[in-house]
Amino acid sequence: SIVGLGGIDVPGSVGGRGRQLIDAFQKVPGAKIAALCDVDKAILEDGAERVRKAGGSPATYNDVRRVLDNKNIDAVAIATPNHWHVLASLWACQAGKDVYVEKPLSHNIWEGRQLVAAAKKYSRVVDMGTQARSSPGLRDAFEFIRSGQIGKIRYAHVVVYRLRQGIGKITEPTPVPPSVDYNLWCGPAPIEPVKRKQLHYDWHWFWSYGAGEIGNNGVHYIDMCRWALGNNKPPRRAMSIGGRFAYDDDGETPNTDIAFLDCEPAPIICELRGLPEKKGGKAAGTLRNLGVGIIIQCEGGYFTGSHPGGKVFDNQDKLIKDMTGPSPGDVVIMHVTNFIEAVRSGNAKQLNAPVLEGHLSAACSHMANISYRLGVASAPEAIREATRSNKELADAFERCREHLAANDVDVNVTRGILGPWVTLDPDSERFVGEFSEQANRLAMREYREPFVVPAVS
Repeated sequence: SIVGLGGIDVPGSVGGRGRQLIDAFQKVPGAKIAALCDVDKAILEDGAERVRKAGGSPATYNDVRRVLDNKNIDAVAIATPNHWHVLASLWACQAGKDVYVEKPLSHNIWEGRQLVAAAKKYSRVVDMGTQARSSPGLRDAFEFIRSGQIGKIRYAHVVVYRLRQGIGKITEPTPVPPSVDYNLWCGPAPIEPVKRKQLHYDWHWFWSYGAGEIGNNGVHYIDMCRWALGNNKPPRRAMSIGGRFAYDDDGETPNTDIAFLDCEPAPIICELRGLPEKKGGKAAGTLRNLGVGIIIQCEGGYFTGSHPGGKVFDNQDKLIKDMTGPSPGDVVIMHVTNFIEAVRSGNAKQLNAPVLEGHLSAACSHMANISYRLGVASAPEAIREATRSNKELADAFERCREHLAANDVDVNVTRGILGPWVTLDPDSERFVGEFSEQANRLAMREYREPFVVPAVS
């Protein structure tokens, strides 16, 4: 069953992750989409028609609990808003279903760990929708990098320069569409008036439901970096700088963000931009000819790439090796096929993107966001001083200043958010030291009955 079909308030619209998963799973031999679930009846019917056109006859539900009551369902694919990911997945584990859950795995650090524990406790196959883990091009590239042929890794770099328009500004709450069960839409989150023009998709930019761009697209590339590094634990520390610049709208999360993740064996620097390369532009620019993807900088060269793979260059930009593999669409098919094969065998060790990896990558995004949310509006010079001791971070800040200036932001006056360093104990996954009390409050949430993520032991 596909749970959560996505949408941008128009049935049939492009962009619903659940509808993309319908297309992907229908291409896996022997896999049958037996049911669909969405709290929006209009989008649910649109998805059902999509399956029927391909020869299927799915049952339809608006409540995931009724899907899980169906004994004919072997597995569920969760493509709901972020705040539902863990609860729907954990309920599925308890009901004896295997799970494919979209990124980010969790809405907060604590609940992500509960899903990792649930997968183990109930012996379920729980797969993460970070499809690049099934890319043969990336697999070959990272093996090459870790072989040491271009020296030790100095740092990894996430680049997400993706144009995002403002979401507008409202003066009174937006009515909930009559096709939506808003109690079920909110689920674990408080029932609040809709504080944005568009119910669907733009929840990404509100803390109650989403995790901003670093948890939306950024987590894909953080996960690639962690894979390249061979990283198997959360960052020791994280800090974030950014803001919501150049337009006045209702969004809460930054549209310009720099995060430093103090990972082992090398740090990950994240640069995310939603503004155009310059005011009025149609694209968000590039770094080393890369608009969205990763850079792995080693002593003797570097790698740039994304889902299909990429290329290795020396430090004079001479191509050493091209490891570009199958297309992004083909990688998605490989990934869902890997999940179905693991479900059939009952062996979670077959998974390319097991739940633990999803948890650790999501935790990176959450740590960056926690630093941002604990930050204070600071003058440009204060931010420059805070980044001065780290060359890569300082360089990223200067690129950010140039980018904002090109969008007519007065970079000599406009304040940005300077987040503090937050430090995590890797064993307890609790924050320690300065700001730990505030950070730990943001590392979990209060759940609304009966939509409560339980502690799993």
